[in-house]
Amino acid sequence: MPTRCGRARRAQRHAPHSPQDEPTAVAQGAVPVDHRIELPRRRALPYNGAFPIRTVPPMFSGIVAACGRIEHIEPLEDGVRLSVDVAGLDLGDVAIGDSIANSGVCLTVVAIDGTRVNFDVSRETLNCTVGLDGVGNEVNLEKALQLNDRLGGHMVTGHVDGVGEVLRFEPVGESHELVVRAPAALAGYIARKGSITVNGVSLTVNRVDGTDFSINLIPHTVAVTNLKHLRAGSRVNLEIDLIARYVERMLAWREEAVQ
Repeated sequence: MPTRCGRARRAQRHAPHSPQDEPTAVAQGAVPVDHRIELPRRRALPYNGAFPIRTVPPMFSGIVAACGRIEHIEPLEDGVRLSVDVAGLDLGDVAIGDSIANSGVCLTVVAIDGTRVNFDVSRETLNCTVGLDGVGNEVNLEKALQLNDRLGGHMVTGHVDGVGEVLRFEPVGESHELVVRAPAALAGYIARKGSITVNGVSLTVNRVDGTDFSINLIPHTVAVTNLKHLRAGSRVNLEIDLIARYVERMLAWREEAVQ
């Protein structure tokens, strides 16, 4: 049985049209008038809320793009200005203010002159890192990641957590075994088959023994980084896995919340 709504719709379809329903004819040559009302568009306002817009901190992957060499060091009031020859690094998309990791240390570009790039390094950074204080030193270079870049290594911040000491660096077959003693404060963050950054190079830990850890370096890694210059007694920049850092903090906070 048809419903009331169905009968009403059929009646509306078959009802005769009134003259008011017909569209008004436009005289030949006349300009049709658009009777639609156009609402004013809302003006886009710059963001000025309670939370300021901040630049996203640079991130790296620990995949070295090239090796550079420190050509000049200029003393500053509270640090130094490095002039690094980065001839092997593509500078086509690098501008003043961009970040480039030098042997694992995130530094800001302050000047570009051909293949020479200048970086200002604070005294604090010099005190807690190695390899940035000598003319002729070779440094591993990596530009900050873009959102569409491939993450070939692991997430690296470019903030060195400590300096380790090389205990052994010897060839094993075609590869090299690198054994490093980490500071005691970092040892708990280093896990077998986990990731660690050594002089800006993303590496996988093979074994852990107390504060010592062992890494296997393939020939390619040795050839294209400054790790080939290591020997027993050398000091290296270490950055622990970012995820381990957050896990430790979450566990510590959970214990504090229970107390």
